[in-house]
Amino acid sequence: MPNIGQCAPINRLTVGFGGTVSEQEFRRALGYATSAIDLLKRATIPPYPQFYELLYTYATGVNPSLNSRINEIFRDGHATSDIAERLYNEFLRAQDANARISGVSERMSRRIVAVHDAIDTAMTTASAYSASLQIASGDLGADELDTDELRKLAGALLAETRRMQDANHQLEMSLQASRDDIDALQRDLDDVRREALLDPLTKIHNRKAFDDGLLRAVGRAAEGHGHLSLILIDIDHFKNFNDTWGHQTGDQVLRLVAMTLKSNIKGKDIAARYGGEEFAAILPDTDLEGAVILADNIRKAIQAKELLKRSTNEKLGRVTASFGVASYRASDTPSGLIERADRCLYAAKHLGRNKVVSETDLDNDETFPALGAA
Repeated sequence: MPNIGQCAPINRLTVGFGGTVSEQEFRRALGYATSAIDLLKRATIPPYPQFYELLYTYATGVNPSLNSRINEIFRDGHATSDIAERLYNEFLRAQDANARISGVSERMSRRIVAVHDAIDTAMTTASAYSASLQIASGDLGADELDTDELRKLAGALLAETRRMQDANHQLEMSLQASRDDIDALQRDLDDVRREALLDPLTKIHNRKAFDDGLLRAVGRAAEGHGHLSLILIDIDHFKNFNDTWGHQTGDQVLRLVAMTLKSNIKGKDIAARYGGEEFAAILPDTDLEGAVILADNIRKAIQAKELLKRSTNEKLGRVTASFGVASYRASDTPSGLIERADRCLYAAKHLGRNKVVSETDLDNDETFPALGAA
């Protein structure tokens, strides 16, 4: 991509055309759209909707943080679709989730109003029908009616009955439509909720899902429902991958580690991206010994994978990671459990990386008295 920093005047784009306000808005929007398409062409980034939205937002200048990142990341002229996707996920996808939630809320409000209207109509009709029945009852209790009067009364009751049937039918249809719509709304909300708990790059749980999951797991362990262990993982020398091979390769490393972690856990276990190049695994019903064995299996699986540069199939070497493992203790808090696992992770890196260190190792190793006692 060209040096986007040279395109910074887009941030201050103003339009001096005359005419009505709507015409000015049209021309302004057209200018932003043209700028976005031009940047996509010059960067050879596919004009997918999300990439167009990203650069259209850049052209408007409404998000200074986004513009600063684009100017910084693309200044060297090496834009890629992966980088654009990462920026879209970081800056715009969360807004999209919020918009979808707002849309679901609006649809729910409209459906509730429709149901209320249908119920009000049915109640009004029922009241009118009840009044008609009362009047008819009074008429029938009066002196003997002749045939014409009886026929007229029966016709009126029949008409009211049909009105009542129609109102009930409309209410049933409205309620059925509401049930169908609410089912669809629930599916949409479930989708949004799942997406909100996934890291967009690695497709495993994000930090929020990790925090929520660990809080639940600690609460369950505190009630005596089995063991609980935590693994913290940090990719070794990750900055070197980014600095040497670029962010695209760095993203490939993150996805590789995430996929390996996810494929090695099961059941109630939670694999999450803890932050940056750090990952975590919450392991309910797993004691420290079992967690150490699992961590070492994951370590070996990561090390066994040789990294290739996609564009050239060039071999970039092997990825390694360091692991810290801790288990729940009585009266533990989530932060306390994380702190112990983090000390173990620090020890694994201090020992030379590509290692698994548990809190038992710290307690038994005089090399780390400060770490073990911290």
